[in-house]
Amino acid sequence: MRILIIEDEEKLAKALQKGLEKEGYAADYLLDGDSGQRRIVLNHKDYDLVILDLMLPKIDGFQIAKNVRDMNILTPIIVLTARDATDDKVFALDSGADDYLIKPFSFEELMARVRALLRRPEQVIPTELQIKNLTLNAATRKVYRGEKELPLTLKEFSMLEYLMRHPSQVLTREQILDHVWDFAFDSFSNVVDVHMKNLRKKVDTDYDEKLLETIRGVGYRIKG
Repeated sequence: MRILIIEDEEKLAKALQKGLEKEGYAADYLLDGDSGQRRIVLNHKDYDLVILDLMLPKIDGFQIAKNVRDMNILTPIIVLTARDATDDKVFALDSGADDYLIKPFSFEELMARVRALLRRPEQVIPTELQIKNLTLNAATRKVYRGEKELPLTLKEFSMLEYLMRHPSQVLTREQILDHVWDFAFDSFSNVVDVHMKNLRKKVDTDYDEKLLETIRGVGYRIKG
């Protein structure tokens, strides 16, 4: 899952980014409303959720929420506000926000709101994925090959989930970088190849049937 933070207090934005990444999410942050709105409009398909401060320079969060909803962009939005006025909460929700948090807030409460908004109906995005005898549960973050549990890192888990949600489809290194890492990551890095090598050891080494495939010069896919 990938999250966009639009927050003009850079210290808070960096703290949120760091906390989200520890929880296994990819996170980017921007510091003003104008660049934040542009990123949502141009790249909303890359994000699963937006954390949006209301009091921003250039364009405020109320207007951003309204503008992106007017464009029929449905990415979930959590707004952050330092004001506890009921009118602000109502206006934020009427502008198109899905939820709000009043500053100061605990990171645990933010994560609870994030998890609630990222839940999707199972018929749209199933919690449990299975290919052959490989099973991944997105809720428990556990992966099994047959009866054996595979100890994956957060990045390995995210890569495998992305592949399993696109069975038999070739995913380029750039697509994997965009989905699992953030925009600032060096696209010329071999980080995808290194993680894939480790992932393949865990998923395929002890089994006759190999599920992860390298498509030379393009990227990777998992057999459907």
